[in-house]
This record gives sequence, C-alpha cells and structure tokens, in this order.
Amino acid sequence: MQMDATWSQRLKEIEQSRAFQGFVIAVIVIAALAVGAKTYRLPAWLEQSIGLLDVAITLFFLIEISIRFLSAEQKARFFHNGWNLFDTLIVLASLVPLPDSEMVVIGRLLRVLRVLRLVSIVPELRFLINALLKAIPKMGYIALLMFIIFYIFAAIGSIFFADIDEFLWGDIAISMLTLFRVATFEDWTDVMYDTMAVYPLSWIYYLVFIFLTTFIFLNMMVGVILEIMTNETRKEDHQQQEDHHTELLQQLAMLQQQVTQLNQRLTQQQDTAGKAGEG
Repeated sequence: MQMDATWSQRLKEIEQSRAFQGFVIAVIVIAALAVGAKTYRLPAWLEQSIGLLDVAITLFFLIEISIRFLSAEQKARFFHNGWNLFDTLIVLASLVPLPDSEMVVIGRLLRVLRVLRLVSIVPELRFLINALLKAIPKMGYIALLMFIIFYIFAAIGSIFFADIDEFLWGDIAISMLTLFRVATFEDWTDVMYDTMAVYPLSWIYYLVFIFLTTFIFLNMMVGVILEIMTNETRKEDHQQQEDHHTELLQQLAMLQQQVTQLNQRLTQQQDTAGKAGEG
C-alpha cells in the first residue's frame, strides 16, 4: 500500500512538473504540424515518416493520459472532470484503426481534434473556455433580443424596400440576411444608397439598426464575458487563499503535534532523572 502511494506521488510529481507539461505542449504542436503537413503533396518517404511520427505521438498521448490517471488521488472521480474525459476520448479515438478508405477522413478529423488538447493542458486557455461556457446562458438572452431586433427591422425593410430590390428585400428571411450583411459592414453603403434613391431618409433606418446591433449588443456581449471572467478570477483567488489557509492550518497542527511530543519526551526524561536521583 505504501509502495503504491509512493509510485502515485512520483507520477504526480512528473505530471505536474513544468518540463513534462512543456513537453506535452510541444508534442501537441508537433501533432498539429503533422496534420497540416498531410494536406500537401509530399514524397513517399516523408509521408511514411509522418505516419510513424503519428503513431509515436498517439502512444505518447496514451502514456500521458495513463500517468494522469494513475497519479490521481481519487481515480473513481477522474472522469468526473470534463477535461479529463475529453482528453481520454480524444486519445482512445486516435487508437481506433480505420483501414477503410471512407473512414480515413474520420481518422484525420480525430487527429485534428487532438489539437484541442492544447486547451486542456494550458490553464489560461482552460480558464477562458470555462468562462465562455458559463457566459453562454446570459449571451443567449442577448442573442434572443438581437434576433427580435433583426426580425422587426427585416419586416420593416421587406415592407418598404421589396419593390426597390426584390433580391435583397423580397421576403423577411432574405431581408434578415441583408441586415446581417449590413451589420457586418459588407458593402452596406451600396444597399443604403439603392434605397435612398427612392426614400432619401432611409439612411436613418440603417444607422439606427447598426447602432443597436453593432455597438450596443456587441458591447453587451463583451460586458457579459468580462463580468464572468472577473467573477471566475475572484473565485479562483478566493480558492487559492482558502487552500493556502488550509495548508497553514495543517502545518500548525503538525507543529503543535511535534511540540506536544517534545513536551512528553521532556516530561519522561525529567521523571527518569528524578527517579535516578532518588535511587
């Protein structure tokens, strides 16, 4: 049992070392470059070398995920972590042989997804993704409000501008696509000038729409993400403080235990010396 704990501690030290983490990141980058290299026409010897490199990378990922699993304190809860589950699925999917020509594309896609492991390895990227996922519910309400604005302006545009350019304003669906073009500033002035030839004040319609969608709603999206990131940073700092406080309490408890043991030894020595003096 003690030997297993020693091995687990050694594997944990390896897994948490900067050298090992840096090597894992380097391997992921090399895997990404290998996937990109396969999109070019290469000599046969180079394709064979990249194939062998791909096998070596797959075996390394298997060893790396095994080290992470064996070093976990609670192995039963290892897969409760979403990032651990994601990494394991990516690695296991890379091990599945796909000999058929139709399945080769799936194999290449799985190898492309291995690049996403960079997100799970780098803590800063993991923090950004977690913050983005937590911001999705609030961003959903902003997107719903934006859709309502798009729908209202598309209906207005279809009513007034359909006779001017049926291709851009023929129905509400096409009008929404046209408004998306306006919101992304893709030659939106051409659309505006065409309608201004018939309705000179139609520029107000476009400016109000751009002001609402591009400036207000986009800033609201950014504000929501920044708020979530700020809250997550505070939680992480608070958690670090609690961990540090817990570690200090454990050290104090150990010191108190050592002091108690020293007092007991001193008491025993004094009792022994007293008995020897009486004798």
